Amino acid sequence: MADEFPFEISPMFEGERIRKEGMHVELAGPKSKGFELVRAAPMEEVEDGRFTLIGPDLKDMEEGSRHPFAMVYKIAGELVEADLESIVERRNHEFQNYIQGMMHLNQRDDVWIRIGKEAVGKGMNSFEQIAKAVMMLFKNELPFIEKVEATYITDMAEVEKQVDNARAVYKARDERTRGLHDEDVDTFYGCTLCASFAPTNVCVVTPDRISLCGAINWFDGRAAAKVDPEGPQFAIPKGELLDAESGEYSGVNEFAKKLSSGEYDRIKLHSFLEYPHTSCGCFEVVGFYIPEVDAIGWVDRDFAGTAPNGLQFSTMAGQTGGGKQVVGFLGIGINYFRSPKFIQADGGWNRVVWMPKMLKEKIFQDIPEDLRDKIATEEDVKDIEALRNFLKEKKHPIIERWVEEEAEEEVKEEAPTQAAVPQAGFAAPQMMQMPANFMPSAMQMMGGGSGGVRIILKNAKVTVDKIIIQKQD
Repeated sequence: MADEFPFEISPMFEGERIRKEGMHVELAGPKSKGFELVRAAPMEEVEDGRFTLIGPDLKDMEEGSRHPFAMVYKIAGELVEADLESIVERRNHEFQNYIQGMMHLNQRDDVWIRIGKEAVGKGMNSFEQIAKAVMMLFKNELPFIEKVEATYITDMAEVEKQVDNARAVYKARDERTRGLHDEDVDTFYGCTLCASFAPTNVCVVTPDRISLCGAINWFDGRAAAKVDPEGPQFAIPKGELLDAESGEYSGVNEFAKKLSSGEYDRIKLHSFLEYPHTSCGCFEVVGFYIPEVDAIGWVDRDFAGTAPNGLQFSTMAGQTGGGKQVVGFLGIGINYFRSPKFIQADGGWNRVVWMPKMLKEKIFQDIPEDLRDKIATEEDVKDIEALRNFLKEKKHPIIERWVEEEAEEEVKEEAPTQAAVPQAGFAAPQMMQMPANFMPSAMQMMGGGSGGVRIILKNAKVTVDKIIIQKQD
């Protein structure tokens, strides 16, 4: 595609994974710091094609090493406006993944990049090569950009100095949608930027639901669809409102079927447990259902510990991502916590019982005041039993659900039914005690007419060591 670079550039390389054994260097990511930022500027303030590096270059980095990494682009053009910053910024993810031997994950201040050994061996030895390639793609793919310059930072002190400014920009962007809601607009927006990693993902951006990556809000989607009608962001007429509580719309369902190639035909935008939004893999936070307390916990990428269900973020992200619709797990952008429609079909904040301390501090002001001390962190509990005791002690609203469910169970037990009577040769059906880390996305258990038990597992992973088939005489 571009002969002047010592690497191939093509959409065919999107989705390329660089594992640790094939990695030359790791940039930013969960064990270091970094960010990406695009800023609109007047034409006279941008020197087209200029590249600046602050810190060591790629050729100066030892194989297997890890470094901080920030990317700042300034763009200009007659049609360039601040509303387009997020869109161009998100395309950095796409365009860097066009480069063979480079892997770009996540967004904003969660970026994570790896450069492969083979790419370095073929001549990729400077960040200027990468920046020049990305700037070329910006201008070729986004014609409204007339001038662009780039600054890459690999010096930790400078990254730490500038990251707070970047976060302030992200926050200001997110604040724009606070006064606008789903019912105020006729059109939502879709995004397929993660299609190479999650081919069946259906990312729907509404005023009350930011993109899973947290980088694109409703205004960003509108601006992108306007200036680049053939691009990865596009309009979704929301159609008929089918259910206000869960956020189900006929237009979204139609696009879900189309974008997932028929895999899914229903999505409830504000539901956790029934037809939830699909999850790509770039999500900032993953939610997980805790059946032992009939509640929901949340864990973000920055948390390296173990949640009360015995699982780490990486394990749950693997179960959730890939464009799947998984009942019991849900990927979201952090700003969705601030939505007045936050998982409202399943109880909203009254259903939330656990999250890491750092995540809780980040969104503390957005948590309802009466719940702030009732949501546990890793400093309060380590397992399910401790979580149950914490919730009782703090009188979390979730315990009201326990009382209601127990009352329903007592009524069922008092009402004798034919199915409840064990038949000759069969034991009465008993509810199985699942281990804490067993979390199929959906499970139904039913006592059959013969007194047996039928279990239906959906999206569950089952490992079988041996199968023995014998002919029965």
